[in-house]
Amino acid sequence: MNTGLIFDIKKYAINDGPGIRLTVFFKGCNLACEWCHNPESISFEVQKMYTVSKCIGSLKCVDNCPNGALKMTSEGIITDYDICNLCGICAEVCPTKAFEMMGEQKSVDELMSIIDNEATFFDQSGGGVTFSGGEPLMHSEFLLEILKACGKHYYHRVVDTTAFSNLNIILEVAEHTDLFLIDLKVMDPKLHKKYTGVGNEKILNNITELAKTDVDILFRIPLIKGVNTSKDNIKKTADFINSLEGNRNTINLLPYHKIAENKYNKLGFTDNFIEFDTSNEREIEEIISIFKTYGIKASLGG
Repeated sequence: MNTGLIFDIKKYAINDGPGIRLTVFFKGCNLACEWCHNPESISFEVQKMYTVSKCIGSLKCVDNCPNGALKMTSEGIITDYDICNLCGICAEVCPTKAFEMMGEQKSVDELMSIIDNEATFFDQSGGGVTFSGGEPLMHSEFLLEILKACGKHYYHRVVDTTAFSNLNIILEVAEHTDLFLIDLKVMDPKLHKKYTGVGNEKILNNITELAKTDVDILFRIPLIKGVNTSKDNIKKTADFINSLEGNRNTINLLPYHKIAENKYNKLGFTDNFIEFDTSNEREIEEIISIFKTYGIKASLGG
């Protein structure tokens, strides 16, 4: 039986599609966006997060570590990753959950049991299930299984994806998906590669082909000042959207925030965090106005 590596399951989500939703976050992504607000989603391996402010110094983690990989210091618990095997015992015994393990293999049956428990909220709100990440298309076999299982229960299905995938995979997933959420990060391929690690040629081609199907697509732009907020990039984004088949005239704008900084600290990757400037209200209104001239309705959030 296929399993998927899941690092979080968010109940009562309201920003990942219509209605009240359950959002499943897959671990592992083939992009590495410098502004990613879920850095724990990038690696395809199980990781450990440590929140020093939650630590009360019980030392249960130190006493129970089978490899002796933990040590109490004046700055909290330090993990020696040369000997830590990520067994997760420290997270199990910690009374305040200062340690958290990011990534757990789940079967379709295990995940469906969790999803089914939320069905009442789906029915009442017109919600459903959203598969996010990381990149869910990197777990395509498992994703297809869980999408088909959700389809048997008539749950509304959303896939939140970068669209950086084999075209055959994304088209097969589309047959079992009601809505795609796709970020348009930056139109220039060189800048796209600079800030995400990959070019966008495959992404734009996949979106063009996906738009030829009858699946709904909602585009979003993570507004990263100095990267993709220029008039030139917004106009090129609008031109691309208008070139697509179907009614694709809506886009959500996602203002940058620095929530990832705390997550990098918890992962022990403090030096990896890169801070960007935030667009102000006037700049955002100007972006909305540009899209409007192209017949595209842009709004904050989503």
